[in-house]
Amino acid sequence: MEFFRIKKDIPFMRHALVFNVISLITFVLAVVFLVTKGLHLSIEFTGGTLMEVTYAEAPEVEKIRNRMISDGFADPQVQNFGSSRDLLIRVPLTRDSETAKVADRVMASLQAAAGTNAPQMKRVEFVGPQVGKELASDGAMALLLVVIGIVIYLAIRFEWRFAISAIIANLHDVVIILGFFAFFQWEFSLPVLAAVLAVLGYSVNESVVVFDRVRETFRKKRNMTTPQVLNHAITSTISRTIITHGCTQMMVTSMLIFGGAALHYFALALTIGILFGIYSSVLVASPLVMWLGVSRAQFVVAPKKGQEEAVV
Repeated sequence: MEFFRIKKDIPFMRHALVFNVISLITFVLAVVFLVTKGLHLSIEFTGGTLMEVTYAEAPEVEKIRNRMISDGFADPQVQNFGSSRDLLIRVPLTRDSETAKVADRVMASLQAAAGTNAPQMKRVEFVGPQVGKELASDGAMALLLVVIGIVIYLAIRFEWRFAISAIIANLHDVVIILGFFAFFQWEFSLPVLAAVLAVLGYSVNESVVVFDRVRETFRKKRNMTTPQVLNHAITSTISRTIITHGCTQMMVTSMLIFGGAALHYFALALTIGILFGIYSSVLVASPLVMWLGVSRAQFVVAPKKGQEEAVV
């Protein structure tokens, strides 16, 4: 299915160096922000208390947050959860606070802020620092396993040059997402980690489509040079890219606008990943493949000795 078809190939590879310099600068900036500012980890990773409360009438979230700050809670997170009458409250772990008393102190603060609109506790959970460390290590392990799996898959399906190019481009997307979260100090939570893993798979899918067309073009167009083959492969998949990424981004934008605070950073991470995923899969991975020395000879199977004699 195509919206349109471009008859003349766009010379993307003519500007390959410019595209990769832009990517390198963006990548370095993201690493600098990660090193200097670090990620603003949620209580799933740092430890803390999570509470869900409900009200008879919709409360003022900002008023409740300000009241909790004035009552001595450091960086409390208050957001609507499910409906305007339900709140999800996260209180980070502190050294001088007793776990058993945190929930009571929060409820006292909520009642003081609510007045006659008294809150009711629905659930309370505590995440200890040890659990947070385990989640962080498990998340890093999941990311590493995904990367290894992608490299193996691409190396088997295509060739090692494609595997290296694709994984560099995809890790470029991951680091840039993390760089955005470090620079703006957005909360990095488990849903955001899930979004990062989803972006990895999503970007690989785009790379596979382009690489498939590259392999097909090498076998069919014998008079084309490597840059021309890459230009043709990218140009011929532009319509498919617009359809796929456009439809996906429409759904993600809906979550970003209407999903509330619970889905905000998840959708934001996906949006950044989709935009940079298109760029890296097409304009970073393809030039890297070219510079690594991909050629038609790697995809054309040489005839066996018996077949050559039969042809002669």
